[in-house]
Amino acid sequence: MFTGIIESLGTVKSITAKGNNLTFSIDAPFLSELKIDQSVSHNGVCLTVDGIFKDYYTVTAIHETLSKTNLGKLVAGDLINLERCLKLGDRLDGHIVQGHVDCTAKVTDIKDENGSWEFYFEYAHPDLITVQKGSVCVNGVSLTVVHSGPGKFSVAIIPYTFEHTNFKTLQKGSLVNLEFDVVGKYILASSKAHEKGN
Repeated sequence: MFTGIIESLGTVKSITAKGNNLTFSIDAPFLSELKIDQSVSHNGVCLTVDGIFKDYYTVTAIHETLSKTNLGKLVAGDLINLERCLKLGDRLDGHIVQGHVDCTAKVTDIKDENGSWEFYFEYAHPDLITVQKGSVCVNGVSLTVVHSGPGKFSVAIIPYTFEHTNFKTLQKGSLVNLEFDVVGKYILASSKAHEKGN
């Protein structure tokens, strides 16, 4: 369980393929505090730490994860948003994030609002929606939806978020990971099940 409040940026040091899997070596400021089997969100994807070394740790993404996220597009040197799992008793500053990416989206526009930025996204998942002023997780960042429509939405990015996440590296055409609000997904699923029952 995560909050969508990015703890730090990490750097992809290397990527190794083994079968259909990719193992990522990540340099992170909290490296010395990590433990094997710990869950860490990488661009919104929950992955298990499977190796800890002097100046990096490793995580492995299987084919299922790679097919639904932007992790397979990463290259050495890329910045990645990192968040360790929520501790019981901590404040929930963002919203409930599971680290289970629903789909990817493309950046379609970026508007400089002279002190903030509005990022526009489009996605192809027909069964998932955003709600204006609701929550959405983009590359692991908990954000509030500004504008919403079928298969598209926008979010506003403040200077702190822009500087401390990999939003500063995004451009038109960039692929991002989306996790829709879990409460909204349950309501939508329940509504559809009720419709089928009638």
